[in-house]
Amino acid sequence: MSATPVQPPRAPVGTLLIFALGGLPTSALGAAMAIAVQPHMARDLGVSLTTVAAAFSIVRLLDLWVDPVMALVMDRTRTPLGRYRAWLVGGAPILMLGVYQLFMAKKGIGLPFLIVWLFVYALGSSITVLSRQAWSATLVTRYGQRSLFYGLMASLGVIGTLVALATPVVLAKLGHGQSGASDVPTMGWIILGMIPVCVLLVSLLVPERVAIDAPTERVGLRDYWQIVKRPELLRLFVSSFSLTLGPGWMSNLYLFFFIAARGFTNAQAYLLLLVYVVSGVIGAPLIGWAGARFSKHRTMIAATIGYSIGLCTVLLPPRGDVIATLPLMMWCGFMATGFELTTSAMMADLGDQVRLEQGKERMALLFATTGLSAKLASAGAVAMSYWLLSKIGFVATTGAHNSPAVLSAFNVVFLSGPIFFVTLGGLCFLGWKLDAGRHALIRAQLEARDAMLDNPALGELSPLN
Repeated sequence: MSATPVQPPRAPVGTLLIFALGGLPTSALGAAMAIAVQPHMARDLGVSLTTVAAAFSIVRLLDLWVDPVMALVMDRTRTPLGRYRAWLVGGAPILMLGVYQLFMAKKGIGLPFLIVWLFVYALGSSITVLSRQAWSATLVTRYGQRSLFYGLMASLGVIGTLVALATPVVLAKLGHGQSGASDVPTMGWIILGMIPVCVLLVSLLVPERVAIDAPTERVGLRDYWQIVKRPELLRLFVSSFSLTLGPGWMSNLYLFFFIAARGFTNAQAYLLLLVYVVSGVIGAPLIGWAGARFSKHRTMIAATIGYSIGLCTVLLPPRGDVIATLPLMMWCGFMATGFELTTSAMMADLGDQVRLEQGKERMALLFATTGLSAKLASAGAVAMSYWLLSKIGFVATTGAHNSPAVLSAFNVVFLSGPIFFVTLGGLCFLGWKLDAGRHALIRAQLEARDAMLDNPALGELSPLN
C-alpha cells in the first residue's frame, strides 16, 4: 500500500492538559514510595534494611510478568468505555487499597505483611500506569507534538511529586513530624484523595480513539517474537532499565545521604529535593521541545551526560550548606526530568511502526516491556544499594552514629550507581534510526490505511503478511 501525504490530526490542547493532570497521583506515589516510604519503614517502624530490601525484591519478582500478561489482554480489549480507559478505571480501587495499607502501616509489621500489600500496590500501579501509557501514545501521533506532549505530562507530573515532597516541609513548619514519622500517613491520605478525582476527570473528559485492526493472518507466537527481538525495543529496554535503576538508586539512599552524610536536617533535605523536582517544571517542556527540534535520541544522550556531570559535583559544597547545594540540585533535576518522557515518546513512535507492520495495536505490550525493565531496575536499586549499605556498616536508625570511614564509603556508594547506569542509559541511543522523517512516513501510511478501514469505499486492502 502506498503512502499518502495525510498528516495526523493535532490533539486539542485542553484535552492534552486534562490527560496530563490525570497523572498527578502516580507522580506523587512514585516520589513518596521511593523517597519516604522505604526509609520510613526502616527508620520509624523498625523494619530492618534487609527485610525492606527482601520484600521489595520478592514482590518485583512476583510482579515481573503482570505487565506483559495484562498488556496482551489490554491491546485486545473492546468495551463501551473503550480499550485502555476501562483498565484505568478498574485499576484505581486496587491501587487505593495498596496505598492505604502501606502508608498507614504500624510498628510490628514484618516480611509477610510487606509482601502481600506491596503486591496489591504493584498490581494496581501496573494497571493504571500501563493503561495511561498506552492511551497516551494513541492520543497524540505526530512526532513533534508527541515529544511536546510527554514534556507537558512530565512537567505537570511534578505537581503531584511536589504534593508528596512538600508534606514533610509543611509539617515541620507547623511543628509536627520533626522525625519524619508522621509524614508518610499524611502523604497517603492526600494521594488517596487524588486518585479517584483524577481518574474520573480523565475518563469523562478525554476521548479514546480505538484503531481498527487491519485484515491480517491469525496472530501467532511468531508475531510476538518479531516484536521482542527488534533492536529498537532491546535498546529501549536496556535504557529504561538503566535510567530507572540510576535515579532509583539515588532516591532510595537520598534521605540517608543528605541527613547522615551531608549534615542536613530532615526539612532541609526535603527542601533540596523539592528544588530538584521543581526544576522539572522548566526542564520537562524544554527537553520536550528539544526532542521535537533536534530529535529525541540526541536529546536523551545530552540529558544523561549532563545529569552525570552534575551529580559528580554534589560533594563539592560544604556539609549542611543549603545555598551552595541548591544550584547542583536544580541542574540534576532539570536533566533527570527528560529520561522517562523521552523514552516514552520514543516507545510510542516504535508502537506506530509495529502497528503498521503487523496491523494490530501493540502499544500496551510495548510499554509493558519498559514496565518490566523498570520493575527489574527498581528491585535492583533497592537490593543493590541497601545491600551495599549493610556491607559498609551503615546504620540507618534515627540518631545512630556512623564513623567518618563509613560515611566516606557511603559517598562512593551513593554516587557510583547513578552515574554509571544513567550514562549507560543514554549511550543506548547512539545510532538510533527512528527519527522525525522516518516516523512521518510511517504515520502517513497508517493514516491512509485507517481511513480506508473506516470507510471501505475508499479502496480495497489485502491482508498484511
